Amino acid sequence: MKKELIFILAILMASGMKMFPQSDNSGNNNNIVKTVNSVDLKKYAGKWYEIAKIPNRFQKGCVRNTTAEYKLRDDGDINVINRCIETDGSVNEAEGLAKVVDEKTNSKLEVSFVSIFGIHLFWGDYWIIGLDKNYEYAVIGHPERKYGWILNRSPKMSEEKLKEAFEILKENGYDPKDFVTTIQR
Repeated sequence: MKKELIFILAILMASGMKMFPQSDNSGNNNNIVKTVNSVDLKKYAGKWYEIAKIPNRFQKGCVRNTTAEYKLRDDGDINVINRCIETDGSVNEAEGLAKVVDEKTNSKLEVSFVSIFGIHLFWGDYWIIGLDKNYEYAVIGHPERKYGWILNRSPKMSEEKLKEAFEILKENGYDPKDFVTTIQR
């Protein structure tokens, strides 16, 4: 059993998955994907509606009404609940944990939806690269542009705000054609 667990962990690490949260303290500012200067996590907390996303494997079955809810914890971490409706009409709910990686700005987080005996594994980057001044919409990115989301406080987003969000994505090297609109009813 121990050999099998070590083998599995070695494969996961070799595949590039992050096992534990890490921060990049290299001081390298040459990364094209830029986060916002500051995030007030109290304002950011709450329910967000997914407006658009780059399709990904972990949301493959989601066909409509995708939301994300963030709740601040006393220890500084954030509980995350993602929900969507799947093709068969059932509700898919995933509970996770987010940790702030960049405490100066609160704009770089890592999120894990895998927990074994209360220990979260397999952390993924969650960078806030765009944020409306009133926290009405947010643009979420990834340092390698593997993932991307446009979130809004209500199920419908104005054309003006959507255009702003796509401009933020373009400025960060994303191709807006990679995004698909999420159905919200």
